[in-house]
Amino acid sequence: MSAAEAQRIRGLEELQAADAETFGGKSASLGELLRAEIPVPPGFAISTAASEEMTDTLRRDIAARYAGLGEGAAVAVRSSAVGEDSAEATFAGQQDTYLWVRGVDGICEAVQKCWASLHNPQAVAYRERFSIANPAMGVTIQLMVDAAISGVMFTCNPVSGDRSMMAINASWGLGLAVVGGEVTPDDYLVSKITGEIVRETISDKHVEYVAGDDGPVEIEVADDRRHEPCLDHDVIVRLVEVGRRVEGHFGSPQDIEWAINHGGELFVLQSRPVTAVPKREPAPPAGSAMSLIFNKFGAGGS
Repeated sequence: MSAAEAQRIRGLEELQAADAETFGGKSASLGELLRAEIPVPPGFAISTAASEEMTDTLRRDIAARYAGLGEGAAVAVRSSAVGEDSAEATFAGQQDTYLWVRGVDGICEAVQKCWASLHNPQAVAYRERFSIANPAMGVTIQLMVDAAISGVMFTCNPVSGDRSMMAINASWGLGLAVVGGEVTPDDYLVSKITGEIVRETISDKHVEYVAGDDGPVEIEVADDRRHEPCLDHDVIVRLVEVGRRVEGHFGSPQDIEWAINHGGELFVLQSRPVTAVPKREPAPPAGSAMSLIFNKFGAGGS
């Protein structure tokens, strides 16, 4: 592969923070996670230098990289705009992602759709809001995780800004049911220091998305699993440990998307800074343990 080609398409493991300007925030962040030996699904990235044109050369490069992920592998094709997943702006939900894509033709089509999403009205308005000039779009292609459980983890309390806590949401299957508002996920507030579950809310998870031949498929959750907790204590401990490592690597509170496959393996799918972390309120006066809990969380939690 020539130097010019290497600038256009690279493995995620080859990227680092300094590549955010040429490969976008998401791809650069995933590269950083891999360098920190965080469990991340393998994949590759297309740079902004591709200039939104699917040339024969780029198609061949995509085919070669895709072959390295395994014959017929299902991948996620995700936008990775310059400035995306940064401390200033997350771009969450503003640009496109395509899940469970198979084959070179499907990947190339999804890449072109990600390029086009740079000009979505909501993305344009978002950039104007944050005064982001010179927009450019890279693309992340990442091996899919056949998720038995998926969710999001904040390495601080996103409501109070308490950095001694982690907030974890979890639901069955792929995360589409939660993103689409079809399901309210289980919710956990966990001490980052002790691993103690401070608050737990188990929801009615009546549908989930699973892998199908042509993409994600929605199915009903069996009655005996609808109100069953997605996470047990051991899994929560693993999530907290990974969350601490990710936060330690980036040096700030993180918003982490994660998934656990049917074999029980935990993967981080992306991480971005928590924007607009609230300032913590002054500590309450000393008192009993119970009074501290009520002062901190109130009767209904926080």
